[in-house]
Amino acid sequence: MRSELLATARAELAARRGVLLHGPAGIGKSALVDALTADATGVVLRCTPSDEDSELPFSGLVDLFSRVPDGSLDALPSELRTALRSALLRGPEPESSRDRLALRIAVLDVLRGLAAAGPLLLVVDGLHALDSPTVDTLAFALRRLDTVNVRMVAAERVADGEQPERLGSCPPGTVELPVPPLTDAEVSHLVHHRVAPDMPPAVLRAIRQAAAGNPSYALELARAALVGPPPPDAWPALRVPRRLRTRLLDRASTLPEPVRNTLLIASIACRPTLTLLRAAGVTCPAAHLTEAERLGVASADADGAVRFGHPLVRAALQADASQSRRRQAHALLAGVVTEPVERARHLAWARPYDDEETARTLMSAAESARRDGSLATAGELAGLAARRTPADRASDRAERLLAAAAFARDAGRAEEARHAAETVLSESDSARRRVRARLVLLRIAGPNPQAAPALIEDGLRDAEGDPQAEAWLHHDLAVRGLLSGDLREATRYARHAVRRAAAAGDTETRIGALATLARVRALEGEPSDADAMLQTALALADGITAGPGTRRLLRARASLALDDGRVAEAREQTGPLLASLSPFPGVEEVLESSVLLTRVQARTGQCREAVRTAARCADTAPGSARALYAAALAATVGGTPEEARRLARQAVDASEADGDRLLLLHALAVLGQAELLGHDPRAASAAVEALQRVRRIASGMRAAGPPFLHWQADLAEALVVLGDTDEALVVLREARGHVSHATPAGVLSSLERAQGLAEAGAGRAREGAETLRSAVHRLRALSLPVDLVRTLISLGTVERRSRRRSAARAALDEALETATRIGAVPLAARARDELARVGAASGEAGPSLTPAEARIAELVGDGATNREVAAELFISVKTVEGTLSRIYRKVGVRSRTALAHAMAFAVIATGAAVDSGDDGPAKPPDQTVTAAQPGRPQSRRAPDIRR
Repeated sequence: MRSELLATARAELAARRGVLLHGPAGIGKSALVDALTADATGVVLRCTPSDEDSELPFSGLVDLFSRVPDGSLDALPSELRTALRSALLRGPEPESSRDRLALRIAVLDVLRGLAAAGPLLLVVDGLHALDSPTVDTLAFALRRLDTVNVRMVAAERVADGEQPERLGSCPPGTVELPVPPLTDAEVSHLVHHRVAPDMPPAVLRAIRQAAAGNPSYALELARAALVGPPPPDAWPALRVPRRLRTRLLDRASTLPEPVRNTLLIASIACRPTLTLLRAAGVTCPAAHLTEAERLGVASADADGAVRFGHPLVRAALQADASQSRRRQAHALLAGVVTEPVERARHLAWARPYDDEETARTLMSAAESARRDGSLATAGELAGLAARRTPADRASDRAERLLAAAAFARDAGRAEEARHAAETVLSESDSARRRVRARLVLLRIAGPNPQAAPALIEDGLRDAEGDPQAEAWLHHDLAVRGLLSGDLREATRYARHAVRRAAAAGDTETRIGALATLARVRALEGEPSDADAMLQTALALADGITAGPGTRRLLRARASLALDDGRVAEAREQTGPLLASLSPFPGVEEVLESSVLLTRVQARTGQCREAVRTAARCADTAPGSARALYAAALAATVGGTPEEARRLARQAVDASEADGDRLLLLHALAVLGQAELLGHDPRAASAAVEALQRVRRIASGMRAAGPPFLHWQADLAEALVVLGDTDEALVVLREARGHVSHATPAGVLSSLERAQGLAEAGAGRAREGAETLRSAVHRLRALSLPVDLVRTLISLGTVERRSRRRSAARAALDEALETATRIGAVPLAARARDELARVGAASGEAGPSLTPAEARIAELVGDGATNREVAAELFISVKTVEGTLSRIYRKVGVRSRTALAHAMAFAVIATGAAVDSGDDGPAKPPDQTVTAAQPGRPQSRRAPDIRR
């Protein structure tokens, strides 16, 4: 935490003579001062004054000089020594102006003496509380110290938004660094690591809201939350310890009773204003707020809105009031506010007992919140309604709990959803309600087949004989099977769900099950079956209001269109999909649709838009596997290779943790693509590792849809970069075994790109270039600019290595222009690198080596054995031997020694072609690069490649 601020402070302290950290009490200044002090070398003089010390003359100087050896004082002239000893309570207090001047000069001389012996750091943690005589003395000395050996670290407490007042007590040039509040994520991290790793989410949210980024407040609230029974269900859902209340309300305790009552009502109101306070029966609220403002407790702005000095003041005021006074305040507000949610909350807190009227009001407010898209609020209100439901209305209570569970789950609040669903399981005698509760728990558990076997077994038993309940459960199991990679189970359960939903007349579930079945058939490489199922589902959906099943259908249509290369259709369908989310979208719905949109944008060359959409995914579900996958995918087309690799690795880890094998495939494929952006042996080795996993997992799933052919093309390309051309050709032959008349043109172009690179890597550069030109021609007719750029870069690279620089430059120029236009940042960088190599190669002569061959030649030329080369480049010894044979043929040598001599005369380590200077056919290797054997014919004896 605060690593960036600490790094800035360290850099500033190294470049300047002082750093002054400032901010409100408890914000973390002392922790930063301690971290900076821990780095210090030499002498450290430190004082930490408190407010009580500020009236004690020279108390700060006494603390600061406590570690100064007596020898430093004894070396002073008599008059200066006497003055300093007096200030340090080792003699009478200096009284005359001459004595005070002597003291200041004495301090200056002591500091100079210490600095002459080595670095000196002055630390004042609490500059605001430093006594005035010490402030004046330090200011005098520090203005006159001209050595860089003396530095200062200080911290000053200031109110929010204010500037420090004691910069003059620091060395000239001291930099001011405000210490900002912690983010919500940082507060959560602090609480989990310092207090309780399992703090309930609702309490943690209340702590974050009340602490407002102040780490000291957050820790005190968290510790208090662990003491005693859970707090009542009125805000704040936490305790404010007396010590903290005393500190915050010390001044407020002196206010008259009517003013304190006004502040209590204002603290309980969601959006307190002077108008609201007057409506609640408060007389003269403006005058009351004026008194509170004088003490820094609260104030009213020009628009009449009431603002508190800190959010925790609101919680402290409520915690300090009796329960009866809080109820009265809630009752007053419930009678005057008009907003349904706020009114329902005040009513519930004013009546903390079973009451059906209150429960109905709360459920009505929950539905209102859901329509507004506030699912978390809807879940909270529905849960509160269940708690206010009388004991003789068990069915109403169960329905309200199920609503709370569904709302909370859709809002991404798993703990609240789990608690509500488990309460239904323990209380309800309705089999259908228990099935609904188990569905919530299954969706929280995720796709891992080992996560909840008992839930599935018990759910199937409860659903037996109820076609609609069976349809719900079987469809959920189909989705779990799909995500966990068990396509056979997914097919079986989806078909069951379709039949049972039809029997129950549940069109929405039937549509959703057909959409899931279509996805399964598409993954199995049966697009015609998938399309037929989608057409059936579309006919059923015609004219009905969009629900979860219909939105699943829309996502399936767009996804299948994208995979089939119908990118324009996929792009058109994402608009209606996102529009259909408007009534009350849940986190899962928004995330799934946004991830799909990111895929469409990345595929269609809307690289900048893909990055923005991926950022919205991260906002919707921070740290989730799907959000990480979307961010990694967007980074491969619109970010940086480093960012793409980092995010893709995180997405892989998160997918494995969730048991989502389908997403794991996508995340591994993106990791492979991200590594390929590096286009060097190390990155290619990592790409091969990721994409081989894709190959194995897809084979185990019996998956054969278009995306898997794309990923096999990427695997072949990575193998070529790694120098393993033979294995790349094997992969491509395997992929072509799955090609049919229905294979999308985009997939064929990817396979052609990999085939062209493999042919060139095997020494057939002209054939490789021809294959790549065919892929370029195919892609020009498609709306796949990212694929076009990748293929143009591959073509330009092969042409360059074949010494056809004009053709290479034309392809790379087009690649750079297209990549720049669509915002494909990493591909634009690749194109620039290749263009630079074209320019660097002009005028040179010699053999043409691939990057993998060039790197092996460099290592062998430096004396590395085959095993050492294999270890360095993450390839097999057999691959090194095969590649070395090709290098010998190209360079015109037959031994490692001759290759080493050749390396001294040819620039081949970069992978750039050693060009002849024209665009004609490739020439045989020029003997000038084989200095060890000038002008001699080549022997047919096998070259030495075994070392």
